[in-house]
Amino acid sequence: MEQKIDISVVVPLYNEVESLPELVAWIDRVARGESLSYEIIMIDDGSTDGSWGAVQELKQQYAAIRAISFVRNYGKSAALYCGFAMARGEVVFTMDADLQDSPDEIPAMRRMILEEGYDLVSGWKKERHDPADKRWPSKLFNFTVRCASGIKLHDFNCGLKAYRRKVVKSIEVYGEMHRYIPILAKYAGFKRIGEKVVKHYERKYGVSKFGWERMLKGYIDLITVSFMSRFGRSPMYLFGGLGTLMFLAGFVAVVWIIVEKFTIGAPLTNQPLFYLALTAILLGVQLFLAGFLGEMINRRAAERNSYQIDSQIE
Repeated sequence: MEQKIDISVVVPLYNEVESLPELVAWIDRVARGESLSYEIIMIDDGSTDGSWGAVQELKQQYAAIRAISFVRNYGKSAALYCGFAMARGEVVFTMDADLQDSPDEIPAMRRMILEEGYDLVSGWKKERHDPADKRWPSKLFNFTVRCASGIKLHDFNCGLKAYRRKVVKSIEVYGEMHRYIPILAKYAGFKRIGEKVVKHYERKYGVSKFGWERMLKGYIDLITVSFMSRFGRSPMYLFGGLGTLMFLAGFVAVVWIIVEKFTIGAPLTNQPLFYLALTAILLGVQLFLAGFLGEMINRRAAERNSYQIDSQIE
């Protein structure tokens, strides 16, 4: 039987070797100060700077560490997916490995989950210590996601979040979907989503992994998560519905053309309506086929989160 503990802290990391000892010591100090049983789940996302060796050394000092190492870089969503699968805590936290998130926020965020009844609490870096070329795109991104999702969070991108255990066990994270976990949680039925202003520190070691290509991928995934939340389990509802409408429109147009042919002798092919009707029928059939293909692909969705693990520490 799986052992239940107070908190799990999931830490995705990529080339953060210098910050790991300080981060683990900080988490340990906070957990012990609150008398919390805890585990730190470290997911090495294909680091090339010796981060995995640092994790192995830290395990000798901190028994609470559990970890896996990917054979290559899959991205933050993959790391979170595997970390969530391993988590045993009553409350699960996510935290970046760069020391910009503060473990001191853990007790207050935990109380918001357990005492105030929230399913998910997102950190809000109200005062950020990032360069302007990172802050302003983030503000625009957050504004767009708020409008699209109806979830009133100021900072969807904040790596510091707290979750009720059943939330992380009910959602699937892939691609760049880690940005949209509150949306995934909402559509999974977890409506109590709150936020807490958290302290944000300047990066102490290493370099930021932020890039404009990630912002572009983020917007594409916003469209994807909106679609998947509504039609992910039954794509035929969307494609089949649109296909039916297109086919019926084309069929009605064909009937109209035939009636005109036999009543007033109008030509069949010498009018735009004939080609519009033909196009509508063909599009209707194609949309139906897209729906069937979507249903078939959906049955194989379990293979989407399949990652090659190089090493694992329990």
